[in-house]
Amino acid sequence: MYAALERPEGRRRFWAESADEVERDVIEFRFTGGEIWRSRILERVPFRRFTVAYFQGSVASFELEPDGAGGTEVRLTEEHVPPGAWLDNHAGWVSVLLALKAAVDFGVDIRNCDPRRSWARGYVDV
Repeated sequence: MYAALERPEGRRRFWAESADEVERDVIEFRFTGGEIWRSRILERVPFRRFTVAYFQGSVASFELEPDGAGGTEVRLTEEHVPPGAWLDNHAGWVSVLLALKAAVDFGVDIRNCDPRRSWARGYVDV
């Protein structure tokens, strides 16, 4: 699970079309709709936590813990979300988490990869 968050090839499987580390601790996310966003990696704790500065000054943190049954419990928190952005962010994270689970647990990509059906046009384009 941690590798899916920490490595470019892992992020590419569920988060964005590409999510390469273009310089030390900076991820360049390239989304289906053509949007490009650079995020700073704020914290890497192998197999426990991965935190990035994200859209509009927010901070997203994935915390990982063994679930006691051989799997991993993922807790995602986003802090410093600008007023008025919560509903869009919440919907976006639900999509990211579903795509993460599908990629890690089942090896499938459930994302919409059609650039004509972008977030800006009312579609989920994780």
